[in-house]
Amino acid sequence: MGYQKQALNRDRILGPTAPRKRFLSNTSSESQSSNRKDVVSELHPLTNQSDNIRLLDYELQVKRRFDEIVPLLKRISALQHHNDFIPQAQQLAKSVLGFELPQYILEKAWVRPLDMRALFAWCVFQAHQYSSNQFFNSDPLHGSEKTQPANDFQTFLSQCGFHLLDVTPCSDGRLAHSIAYVLRIPFSTVRRRSHAGALFDVENTVNRWIKTEHSRYRHGNPNSPNDDTRYLKVVVYHFSSLSPSHQGCAAHGSDDSKAAEAGYQRLLDFRESIEKSFCCGASVDLLLIGLDTDTDAIRVHVPDSNSHIDLKKWVSAMEIYEGTRNLTYKDSIEFIEQKIDEKSPGKTQKGIVAFITKIIVNNISQIDYVRQAHNGAYPDAGHSERFIGVGIGFKEVHLRNLTYFSHLDTVEEGSPDLDVGIKIFKGLNVSRDLPIPVVIRFDYSGKVPGAKARAIADCKRVNNAISIRYKELVNDGLLHTCLTVRDRDKKGSAEIVGSSLDPAIKEEH
Repeated sequence: MGYQKQALNRDRILGPTAPRKRFLSNTSSESQSSNRKDVVSELHPLTNQSDNIRLLDYELQVKRRFDEIVPLLKRISALQHHNDFIPQAQQLAKSVLGFELPQYILEKAWVRPLDMRALFAWCVFQAHQYSSNQFFNSDPLHGSEKTQPANDFQTFLSQCGFHLLDVTPCSDGRLAHSIAYVLRIPFSTVRRRSHAGALFDVENTVNRWIKTEHSRYRHGNPNSPNDDTRYLKVVVYHFSSLSPSHQGCAAHGSDDSKAAEAGYQRLLDFRESIEKSFCCGASVDLLLIGLDTDTDAIRVHVPDSNSHIDLKKWVSAMEIYEGTRNLTYKDSIEFIEQKIDEKSPGKTQKGIVAFITKIIVNNISQIDYVRQAHNGAYPDAGHSERFIGVGIGFKEVHLRNLTYFSHLDTVEEGSPDLDVGIKIFKGLNVSRDLPIPVVIRFDYSGKVPGAKARAIADCKRVNNAISIRYKELVNDGLLHTCLTVRDRDKKGSAEIVGSSLDPAIKEEH
């Protein structure tokens, strides 16, 4: 994607002083494909340019660390027969990536070819750990708990009539940034679980709803049960405007109508499950959002007061972007609300209208973000994830095409999601003779005795199941795992508790 080159031209992309008019990036030859028009325009009046600058800085910084791994290892490979190979390799790694390489791998370079697959996986795992530390220590997305943005959004959510926002994007890495970038929502105010095709597990979601309602009655958290608020469940499916038949959702055969229909049906199943079990379906609201993975523009299927949705109608953020370019803020809001009313199959609750209006306004900034930084559409139209994330957690991952998610408790139940991820990485990495890096994560509550030990045991259990299911890849050194746990009750980053690259484990193989 040319992130290193792009970073050097960051001021050319967005400008150090954030003027309202700015030429867009010409930093990557890939972004100048013949089927894409050059986009040179004035920013939309609703765009938050300071946020765009901050978010781009973070994206470039994190992805650059991953994208520098292969060029660095190529340089190190050329040095492996030098007398001072190990000092040179460590100095290079430290200066470029910020960390050293495993000594025991380098020390074997004089008797056997340097294990570049192991070094590649090690570097990916360390880059992820570095990014995790940065995320939790400095809050670069300004979305952690009790910050002003989080407090403001939680207040807004309550005013809309919702006590909790639960979002399921597709596990496709092109949607990993859907919360912090596409919708511009503080990550700590959202419950996010990604699934292939956005097909969330209904039973697990019902259980999370039960825990939420129980917490409200016991602790008034997030809202008192006396408040007339509801649980908002959102599904985000995806499609491609530039290559609709090839770069849409693989789980639905790149058919966006099927993706929307399946996502809506899963929402209805969730609501029906609560109605039949607890007779209180009115406490749940549903929302379906489509995301164009080329431009990051969203389309929102407006529900009526009974959460009925017409799948053939939606409010297009891109159309609103074009229709409000010359309007004032007040007139733009009225324009958006009018479009919401036109696309609604019936009367829509004021809270839903306010929520949809806000995320569309937020998405306008993201549309300009892509227009400025990527000439209107991402150059990586398909997959270019850096690693697979498996388990429960990954609160720190909010960047497009950084991670393919496979949220699971057991490999057996999560095999459909994980198999899709492995298939994707066979194309991305194995085809280049590089291994598939898998980070296993289980968050735990430090307030619960023995919780950390159980999280570590879960990591080992899943790691063992992965080694069995993908035995051939593991034996060939084409799949490596890193086991991590994190105390969700603290702001600290994830802790590495094991890896297939540990010396003792490597010797066994």
